[in-house]
This record gives sequence, C-alpha cells and structure tokens, in this order.
Amino acid sequence: MKSGLVALVGRPNAGKSTLLNQLVGQKLAIVSDKPQTTRNRIVAVSNYPKTSRPQDLKTGQIVFVDTPGIHKPLHRLNVRMVDAAIDTFSEVDVIAVVIDASEASGGGDRFLLDLVKKSKTPRILVLNKVDLIQKQQLLPRLVEFEKEGFAELIPVSAKTGGNVERLEQVLLSYLPEGDPIYPEDYLTDQPERFFVAELVREQVLQQTHDELPFSTAVVVDKFEEPDAKGLMRFYCTILVERGTQKPILVGKAGSRIKAIGTEARKELEKFFDARVFLDLHVKVKEGWREDERMLDSLGLPSRKRPQKAQKAQK
Repeated sequence: MKSGLVALVGRPNAGKSTLLNQLVGQKLAIVSDKPQTTRNRIVAVSNYPKTSRPQDLKTGQIVFVDTPGIHKPLHRLNVRMVDAAIDTFSEVDVIAVVIDASEASGGGDRFLLDLVKKSKTPRILVLNKVDLIQKQQLLPRLVEFEKEGFAELIPVSAKTGGNVERLEQVLLSYLPEGDPIYPEDYLTDQPERFFVAELVREQVLQQTHDELPFSTAVVVDKFEEPDAKGLMRFYCTILVERGTQKPILVGKAGSRIKAIGTEARKELEKFFDARVFLDLHVKVKEGWREDERMLDSLGLPSRKRPQKAQKAQK
C-alpha cells in the first residue's frame, strides 16, 4: 500500500488544473486560458486501483496538491499565491513539475527549475500538452530536461488523458508505504462555498478580456442549502478595483453579467447535482489585491512574519 502527497507545480497556464481534474476524475479546479487562474491550493484525493480501471497495478492513495502558477508577483495577492506554491515543496513526498511542451523554454521555466532544484524532495517532470506538438518534437523536449535532475520524465496530455495512467503509476512508485491519509470517500479539503466562488470566477475569466480578470474576485455572501423543493440559493459579489471596470463587467443593459450568471448556474447545477438560484452583484473595492484582510477572507494563506518584524511595526 502506497500513500503520500504529490504537489503539482509549474508556471501559469502549464495545465496543472486540467491535469488535477483528469487525475481525480472530477472538476475541482477551474480552467481558463488566462494565466494565474489558480489562486488557492487545492487538495484532492485519488485512490488506486480505480474500479473503472482494473489495469491499475499499484494499490494506494495519492493526495494531490494543485498550486498557483509560479510567476513574478506584482501585488500582495500574487505574493501569497507564489508563497503557497513554494511552501508546498517541503510538505509533500513528490514534486510533479508541469511544463508546457507546446511553448519554447524561457526565463520563466529556468526560474522554476532552479527553484525546485533547491528542494530535496524527489522531482518528476510532467511534460504536458504533448497533443499540441508533432511527435518528432517530443524527443528533443525530453532531452532538453534530462540534465535537470528529475527522477522521471513523463509526457502527458492532461486534456485528452493521454499517458496519465502511466504518470499515476510512476507517482505511486515514489510514495512511501503506509495506510491511506484520508478515508476512501474523501475528495477535497475545500468547502462547498469555495467551489461556488470559483465556478462564478471561471465564467468571469471566460467572458472578459485584457486585465479585468486579474483585478476581480468573487465573494459568497450567502449560501443556502437545498430547500424543500431541492433548490439551492447562492448570493455572490464580484469585486473589481476601479469604477471604470464595473460597466465592463455588467455589460450593455446587463448583458455580460447575465451571461456570466447563466453559465455559472449551469456549472453549479452540474457540481451540486441540484437546481440552483444564483444572484450576482458587482462592487468596486479599490486596492483589494493589496488588502491583507480581504486576502485572508478569500482563503489565501500568508506566511507568518518574524516576531522581530512584528514588534518593530508596533
């Protein structure tokens, strides 16, 4: 019996969240073509063998930790996101470094590779999005990373599921022997309110452009369990940083906010397997990305300041 934690780390838009959803067989992380989509660490559990896949050879439990993309932070929000990813390195048994095979390596990849090299945790390279490149391009990309000290190099397509089973078996082989960390029916550490906010934010990302998605957040003001008729009610506020952003999000005659609400409601009904009433409002809150209390309320962890620094500020 194998059991342990695996961190999914990488640059923004490497496909970590798509891979997580593929690994656990359920949508737990929102997906967008916008970078920095993932803001919170998401813990998700997968047990093996999976009943639908009797070909699985190893028995065990993998606790996956999906992390925000590692990038140069420009706001306190981004600092917390990057810190959450880096702090995970020492908390897991294996680091799965997800690299986008369809993009040429650059300074961002170099920064990521140098960062994970500092960790003593076993590292496995996951070369993702191989469905977007020609077969003859794959070998040179793998050779490129051979000298980086990875224990294994696994090409996959998180989108199609190609070679994901092989990745799962490799990850299991590097985990320590032991009993499951979580019960068999445990899926994730995030509360239901978190998924309400994330599924609404996913639609904001998909239906807005330019820099607006980066300056928005979703707060669940009220969460109502199913009533006698099986209807769940959610009341949410979408935050923007400037007054000029509000009309962009609302759209002409409320067309965009209505579209966001309609598509988000569909996703919420799939997730909860219930009828959903969704009420959305847009509110301007200047500088929320720098507001420590707001970031706390959004569930973004922060590193504790050294005691000396705290005393100096008093």
